[in-house]
This record gives sequence, structure tokens and C-alpha cells, in this order.
Amino acid sequence: MKSSHARQARLGTQVTQPAATQLGHPKSVRDSCPTPAPVVVQLSRTAGASGHRIGPSRLWCRGVRERYGDDVLAGDWRRPRQLAEVEVDLSGELVLEDPASGFVGAVVRVEHGSVELEDRFGKRRSFGLGDTFLVDGEPVTLRRPRAAATAPARTASGSLAVADAAARVARAGRIYVEGRHDAELVEKVWGDDLRVEGVVVEYLGGVDDLPRIVAEFEPTTDRRLGVLVDHLVPGSKESRIAAEVRSAHVLVVGHPYVDIWQAVKPTALGISTWPDVPGGRSWKHGVLTALGWPAADQADVAAAWRRILSHVDSYADLESELLGRVEELIDFVTAS
Repeated sequence: MKSSHARQARLGTQVTQPAATQLGHPKSVRDSCPTPAPVVVQLSRTAGASGHRIGPSRLWCRGVRERYGDDVLAGDWRRPRQLAEVEVDLSGELVLEDPASGFVGAVVRVEHGSVELEDRFGKRRSFGLGDTFLVDGEPVTLRRPRAAATAPARTASGSLAVADAAARVARAGRIYVEGRHDAELVEKVWGDDLRVEGVVVEYLGGVDDLPRIVAEFEPTTDRRLGVLVDHLVPGSKESRIAAEVRSAHVLVVGHPYVDIWQAVKPTALGISTWPDVPGGRSWKHGVLTALGWPAADQADVAAAWRRILSHVDSYADLESELLGRVEELIDFVTAS
């Protein structure tokens, strides 16, 4: 015999059942609900089924909310959802999908308020930069890449550049270097610094004349003299002359290289090391011959130096033994 519930279900009527415990809810839900009360259950026909079933209504108590989540219409559901912002990556690694057309492609260009995408077949399409796109299925808006922070401008020596700085009136102090090539190298790397400081660099034409030049210069506290000497090593002629002229107002420093050319890193010229030149032979001509460069006369030497100097862009192309000595001379001459 069929139950009275089943008979009433065929008639489309409603049945009043006791509390939630008879609907089969877990104890945790049942215990968190308010005082049991009659629950109205709507009898409904299940599509595609041969019989009928009882479909219980939801019990909107605290336990059920925790189990099934809050009402999707709770809060200000009419307010548009705030989209995430994604910065456009011009490297082509950012892949976007246009939800309207379904076109998917990597970012290849951003200009004039539009973004151009290229799909895997090489086809390109442009879209407005303000359009909504999908990234991994999530809607996003785009913004132009932020401009990278501009690093402070620096001189070839690595010092902070002084914008629009006028050359200072020359100081009474001077820096002397041994030869023309030394002077040209110092000017190329430290020229901006020297003009700001008002320091003039002159060349000796040979260290043998240094005692006479120092005597004629008459150095004082406010008129200091700095000297850069090639091949300043213990026991050398250069070291003996330097010891003769040094004083509180004269600073003589040097580097260990036979010639200023060696103070340029060989890697700046694309070679691993400077060639060794046997004693008794002109060092410059020996180097040019070993490198396979023209070495017939002084014009070839001058051309070789211009070639070497053209590969010097900054202090990074010079050996540290020279860098420290020139900085020391500038500090000495400009000291108050």
C-alpha cells in the first residue's frame, strides 16, 4: 500500500514535516539552527524521472550559511566588479585574450592608445588600451609600463655629472703628466671633472725636465703641483727624480707600466694581453709589430694611439693602477 505522502504527492499538495532532524541534516547544522519549527516541503516532479520525490526547502540558519556560503545577492551587487590592473609587458611574455572576439595573442607593441597582439600563427590585431582583456581567465585592464627611474648622469670617470656646469676659472694649481698620450687619455676620462674643478693638465715631454719645471712653478699652499709619471717603480730613474722634487706642495705619483698604453685594458681592444717586448727595443714599435699593426714610422704610432684611444669610453676601460693615481692628484690639487 502506498503511503499517504506518496498519494498527496500525486495530488501536488504540500506536506508539513517536523523539525530539521527529520530532513537528514548533519548534527553540526542541526545543533546550530534555532528552535525546531515546522518546515514546509514542496513536492516537485523531477525532470526525466518516472516517479516523484520530496525536495526539501533550504534551512537558512547559521550552520547552513557556513556550509553553502552567503547569498550571492547580498551587499551592493549592482556595483561593477573592480578589475585588476596588469602592466603591459612589451617583451611578448604577456598573453591576452579579447573576450569579445576570442582572439588570443602576446603583446608586441603599445602605441597611440592601442595594444597590438600576435597569435601563435603570426596574425596580428590591435585593440584599445582601455579595453577589458582576460589573463588566465581573469578580467583585467591594462596600463602603460611605468617609466624606469632615470639613473643620475655620470661622467666618463664615474663622477656625478653636473648639468649645464660652466667651466671654472683655472686654479693656480696644475697637474703634469709625462707625455701627450697621457694628457689625451686623462682628458678623455677626467675632462668633465677637471673643467668643473678648474684644473689644467699639461704634459712634460719627458720626466727628465721635472726638476726644472717644479722650480719654475714655485709651488705653495695655494699653488699645488701634482705629477703623473710612467713606470714609477723602485730603483728606476723615474723614482729617483720623483724623490728629488717631492714636497708638501708637490705630489708625484705614477703607475707601473712602461707606457701609458698599457694602462688601457687589453680587453677593451679585443686582445687578451699586451705583447711582451724584449728590452732594448722601442716598446711602442714592438707592440705594433706583435699586433700586426703598421709600425714603419711615427705616423703609424700616432695612428695606433688614436685607434687605442677610440676604444676607451670610460674609467671601466682603464687599469685600477692608473685610476687611483689620477683621482689622488685631482684631490691633492683641489684641496683647500
